[in-house]
Amino acid sequence: MVKPVKIGVKDKGAEKGADDKQKVVRHHEFQMNKTFGQHLLKNPLIIDAIVDKSQLKSTDTVLEIGPGTGNLTMKLLESCKKVIAVEVDPRMAAELQKRVATTPYASHLEIILGDFLKVDLPYFDVCVANVPYQISSPLTFKLLAHRPVFRTAVLMFQKEFALRLAASPGDSLYCRLSVNTQLLSKVTHLMKVGKNNFLPPPKVESAVVKIQPFNPPPPINFIEWDGLIKLCFSRKNKTLPAIFKVNSVIEMLNQNYKTYCALEGKMDTDGTEESMKDKVIQVLEKNNFSDFRSAKMDINEFLRID
Repeated sequence: MVKPVKIGVKDKGAEKGADDKQKVVRHHEFQMNKTFGQHLLKNPLIIDAIVDKSQLKSTDTVLEIGPGTGNLTMKLLESCKKVIAVEVDPRMAAELQKRVATTPYASHLEIILGDFLKVDLPYFDVCVANVPYQISSPLTFKLLAHRPVFRTAVLMFQKEFALRLAASPGDSLYCRLSVNTQLLSKVTHLMKVGKNNFLPPPKVESAVVKIQPFNPPPPINFIEWDGLIKLCFSRKNKTLPAIFKVNSVIEMLNQNYKTYCALEGKMDTDGTEESMKDKVIQVLEKNNFSDFRSAKMDINEFLRID
C-alpha cells in the first residue's frame, strides 16, 4: 500500500517557479498536473457504462491505469475480486487510498506507485482505464505485449486515436497503428465521450474502445512486421510497387538482408541492389500485388508479403 501524503493547496510542487505553475490547474484541494494528463472522469453515467461494457467477473483481477481520485476505481471494486491501480502521482495515490480505507473494499485494492511505462505489470484479467492521452500508443503496445495474455481491455483515449485503432481498410484514418493493433487484437469502438464529462475538461473529445488480444498471439516477429508496415504506410495511397521500387527503399532492404545473412551465418550469394530489386518484383508479381495500396489492404493481405 502507499504511505499517505499531505494533500493541500500549498503543495510544494506548485512553488518551483513559473514553468511549473503553468503545468497545473487547481481543482478543490488538488492541482491537476498537465504533465501527467490529469483529467478526472466525473460523469457517473459514463463510469457505469465503462464498467458495464467491461463485463467483469467476481473473480477478476482488474488493472487500472491512472486512477486519479478513484471515481472509476470505486465502481470497479464493486464488481471484481481485486483492483491493481498504477498511479504516477503520489498525491492521487494517497487520496485514493484514503477514500478506500473506510470501505469494505480496502483489502481489495493494491496501488503501484510509478510510471506505467516503467513498472513491471503483475497478472491481471481485465484492464480498465481513462488513459493519459500522451502515452496512448506505448501504453497500448505494452499491454498487448504482456504475458500471460489478458482477456480484455476497455480504454478511454483521445477520440481520433481511438478511431485510428478501430479503423478499417479504406477508412481515412486507417494507418500503421490500425494494422499493428489489429494484428494482435480485435478492436471495437464502444462510445464517444464529450469534454464536459471531465474535470478539468480536456481540449479534445474522447472515445472508449474494447481491445481483445488474440490468444495465442500470432507467431510473428513484431519488430520485423512493424518495419514492413512502417514502410508500406510511408505513402499509403501509392501502389506497393511504387513504394518498394524506390532506390532508397531497395538500398535499405539490401542492407537489412546483408545484416540478416551475417547474423544467421548464411552466404549472401548476390548482395547487389539490382538483385534485391529483382527479388522485390518477384514477390509482388507472385502475390498479384501490382495494384494494391496499403490504405486498402487488410491484415491477411499484408501477411502475404513474404
